Amino acid sequence: MSNIGSIFGIGSNASKEERKQAFIQTIQQQHNLEHARMLIQSINENCYEKCVPKPGSSLARAEDDCVKNCAMKYMAAWNVVSQSLVGRIKEGGL
Repeated sequence: MSNIGSIFGIGSNASKEERKQAFIQTIQQQHNLEHARMLIQSINENCYEKCVPKPGSSLARAEDDCVKNCAMKYMAAWNVVSQSLVGRIKEGGL
């Protein structure tokens, strides 16, 4: 078990509950990283395609502003959807 414990950053003297919590925390971190990756990919796909119709060697100021504004709106919408989903899960709706 010490090998598994070391993966999660806990020693072999850790209780079963500590190991369980470390495992849960690791899974949550991996889940959060995957969500961040998905968000960045979605922003890249949607905002870049919308704001940069003819890619060149650099962005025009208007394109840069468009990408920034789009990304901010996209992240705000993502947060609203995520919070709503978490709320439903906590209420047992999903």
